[in-house]
Amino acid sequence: MNRTEHPVSGAGLGLRRDFMDDLANRDDRPFDFLEVAPENWMEMGGALGKKFAHFAERYPMMCHGLSLSIGSPAPLDEHFVVRVKKFLDKHNIRAYSEHLSYCGDDGHLYDLMPIPFTEEAVNYVADRIKRVQDILERQLIIENVSYYAAPGQEMAEIDFLKAVLAEADCGLLLDVNNIYVNSINHNYDPEQYLKAIPTERIAYLHIAGHYDEADDLKVDTHGSDVIDPVWHLLAQTYQHHGVIPTLLERDFNIPSLTTLTQEVDKIRAYQSAQEQSRLAHTA
Repeated sequence: MNRTEHPVSGAGLGLRRDFMDDLANRDDRPFDFLEVAPENWMEMGGALGKKFAHFAERYPMMCHGLSLSIGSPAPLDEHFVVRVKKFLDKHNIRAYSEHLSYCGDDGHLYDLMPIPFTEEAVNYVADRIKRVQDILERQLIIENVSYYAAPGQEMAEIDFLKAVLAEADCGLLLDVNNIYVNSINHNYDPEQYLKAIPTERIAYLHIAGHYDEADDLKVDTHGSDVIDPVWHLLAQTYQHHGVIPTLLERDFNIPSLTTLTQEVDKIRAYQSAQEQSRLAHTA
């Protein structure tokens, strides 16, 4: 396969209504790209719809979906995928990513449920990803998710992920915080996991905060600052795979735009340090 192209560059932020007005009023562009959930904006009109269109014209825009439910036992909602495609085309969205999980069967569960790590599930999910890509007429990017149980597990998480990527020929949104959370909850070495990821599949990265339920239980919440071990894992990701576009996720307990900008600037600092290290080694 050809290397999955990076659809954006630099350091980005998930766009939230909490700070849209503050960001719109700035003369500079503090972020290299933005990301939204298409479900929140596809049918949005009026003043909010105009605000989104403003940001889509001003910033490279990504979409990170919530309800494709790629691993669901229910039939694929192709009508939904067609609606997503129209939205991506209308606003010149750079790429569309979704979770390697499912969120419903006959109804919506409002949570990300783990897909069994089995060969049967690999083939099932890969076929559904291929169908989505056919409808979208573009590559789907899937995200490694946090999970708290592994029902029917027959293979390691990393082997399941790699098998889906290869079978579906899709891209990867590598969530660094999810690697950290899963490595604690399921007792594996996060750096070994990182090294096993095929670099050519990685489209971009996510980084976020989480909640410490206990020493051996971390909950992926996107509701707090990124902690030092996750920053360290981001640096290791750059070391192993190169400097990759990285987005900060913050879904609640959202601080000021100034604070968010500082955290995104920290991503840039790690990217710059890795680039300087690369140049020093090639000089």
